[in-house]
Amino acid sequence: MAELNELTAVEQRAMLGRKEVSARELLNAHLAQIHAVNGEVNAVVALDAEVAQTKADAVDQMIFDGQTPGPLAGLVTAHKDLELTKDFPTTFGSPLFENNRPTTNSILVQRMADAGAVALGKTNVPEFGAGSHSFNPVYGTTLNPYDRTRSAGGSSGGAAVALASNMVAIADGSDMGGSLRNPAAWNNVVGFRNSPRMVPSADGDWSILGIQGAMGRTVDDLVLLLKVIGQPHLADPLSRPLELPDKIPPVDHPLRVAVSPDLGGLPIEADVRAVLDTMYAVVEDLGWQVQEAEPNMSRADECFGVLRSFAFATGPLSSAGESIKETKATIQDEVARGSQLSGQEVAKAQAQLLRLWKNSVQFFQNYDIMLAPVTQLSPFDAKLEYPAVVDGQESERYIDWMRSCCRVTTMGMPALSLPAGFTDAGLPVGVQIIGGPWQDLMVLRAAKAIEAVTNHWQRRPTF
Repeated sequence: MAELNELTAVEQRAMLGRKEVSARELLNAHLAQIHAVNGEVNAVVALDAEVAQTKADAVDQMIFDGQTPGPLAGLVTAHKDLELTKDFPTTFGSPLFENNRPTTNSILVQRMADAGAVALGKTNVPEFGAGSHSFNPVYGTTLNPYDRTRSAGGSSGGAAVALASNMVAIADGSDMGGSLRNPAAWNNVVGFRNSPRMVPSADGDWSILGIQGAMGRTVDDLVLLLKVIGQPHLADPLSRPLELPDKIPPVDHPLRVAVSPDLGGLPIEADVRAVLDTMYAVVEDLGWQVQEAEPNMSRADECFGVLRSFAFATGPLSSAGESIKETKATIQDEVARGSQLSGQEVAKAQAQLLRLWKNSVQFFQNYDIMLAPVTQLSPFDAKLEYPAVVDGQESERYIDWMRSCCRVTTMGMPALSLPAGFTDAGLPVGVQIIGGPWQDLMVLRAAKAIEAVTNHWQRRPTF
């Protein structure tokens, strides 16, 4: 019989609703797993069991009093260390904020708390979320549970590892250049970059690049969380409704599927290609109409690079002054690049972003979804900051090896990372399922249909 923490989030919530288990029992099962395995992977940080016990007891008291608990009641979680949390430190993985203790929760964190989630700490990130490898000078490096010498990805690396290792039931994350999708792919969980600002942020600006979202071991687990956090909020000028049914039905008719094996000529290593070729064959076996195609993504790399650097230079680090020298070199470089941009360069990048959106809208008039690689290589040595070479091609910058996600970001479309299988070395690979404009439900339905015939999510790491 599976341990409580090995059950899906949907199963755990159902058991709590039937009074077959208490919130305190669910918490104790996850705390035991954290104590058993977290030392090997370093995914959960700022752990505070007493805070979590208070939350769990409140859920149990509500049930005892005959009240109806929230949709996430009793589900154990830990929040990404880029989210403001009043119960736990929020360090952003940087010594500049090592002692930062917020007085309020972010919108996402508060919504999860109001829905009954039992938070016990934070999940590890790269410093300021920069780069898809979760290491920082405050908490150290998060390791991949399928091979603990390798990277877990990022920036939601701690969240993905905590899920894969059964230390939490659900997890939140965020994504600019792949931070929900990359770690999901490398840890055999599901990560969804929903349509821009379907999940609102109080720090919301007019950019569609950075989003917040959900992760889960299964599509249904992810949706359980997404329905709670994906509601409009007036603090975010771009937030919009996310209409999802209580239960996501899998696609029950043939889809028109575009397959982009390399997203416009990107280097993709052979072990990743081999797994994805098998996945594309699975989709054909479903009876879906498959054709190799992709939208026009010209100048996507340049556009993303300019807007990313501009965001770093004008964000929280804009007032860091000399303290910026305490951050890692890649962050200093990003801020310097952004500070040197002219208004004309930023405006041109914004105009190109609009063209990329229009290209994608036109493309999806002929296709329901597009399949593509999430990552260009399998998890690399955790001692590296980033891979300098991918399939024989050298990287100029620390984000070059993540173009397979960055290019999709500039499309502005919903994109989900679904477990696709494993390399011969036993390392997880994800397939990126990309939908048309505002077609979040279509992406989720397609993902659920593929998940039902593959069940790769069931292969958990061993410790």
